[in-house]
Amino acid sequence: MHLFTFGLGYSAKVLARRLAAKGWRITGTSTSEAGAERIRQLGYDGLVFDGQTPGAGVAAALQTASHVLLSIPPGPAGDPAFAQHARDIAARPGPQWIGYLSTIAVYGDRQGGWIDESMPANPSSERGKRRLAAEALWLDFAKNNNLTLMVFRLPGIYGPGRSVLDDLADGTARRLIKKDQVFNRIHVEDIARGIEAAMARPRAGAVFNLTDNEPAPPQDVVEYAAHLAGVPPPPEIDFETAELTPMARSFYSENKRVRNDLLKTELGFELAYPTYREGLAAIARATAR
Repeated sequence: MHLFTFGLGYSAKVLARRLAAKGWRITGTSTSEAGAERIRQLGYDGLVFDGQTPGAGVAAALQTASHVLLSIPPGPAGDPAFAQHARDIAARPGPQWIGYLSTIAVYGDRQGGWIDESMPANPSSERGKRRLAAEALWLDFAKNNNLTLMVFRLPGIYGPGRSVLDDLADGTARRLIKKDQVFNRIHVEDIARGIEAAMARPRAGAVFNLTDNEPAPPQDVVEYAAHLAGVPPPPEIDFETAELTPMARSFYSENKRVRNDLLKTELGFELAYPTYREGLAAIARATAR
């Protein structure tokens, strides 16, 4: 089996590691030759794809790919992988499975209400609008070319090297307080496991919320991480007066609770880290070794 990944980043690398251990061939792209070389150092095939022009060797690699993962965000001009390589993906024999990593931002703000995949998307941010447009583009493409494509809507991603525990260690953690604000999260290992489960039970056009079980206030996560680390939590900061980047403030402008029941019922999938508590505790244990 051969996985081709457009954008072998943080999440895709975990999936690649799991599949490579089972004997899969892995090909991934980076925007630079230095990045492609780092992919090769992992034992995979690394190719350069800058999103502006077709990547050298990409079309040839796609011809042997049994599975394709789309892990590059769309830009103002649209989805770069679609613009440059959709025709190569559709070329026969074509992959038996395609996955698209999207975001729960496509749902927009629901004022803290619960949502699932049956509810219509209504993005309010530019990021969410671009993702929803890319989802539709790829879903239509797959249907028109008789290909199996599945969409995974992700919340905030955390894991080893990228968690509030790391923020506490380097002094960048902040405990922002915004009344009634909650977020879903997902451990990077559960992303990979969920995608594997979908590969084993493919359904063309399926859309899944790949999230944890417990949307929680961000300050609770910081406090729990501080407890695990044995350090005092950072002081509370009122969101309204906090100095934030436009991206961070936009992130807090959406408030929703996302259900993942379909992931469990259709794929028989159980999260290894159902809440931030299990996920952060596992990271803390690994760090202490």
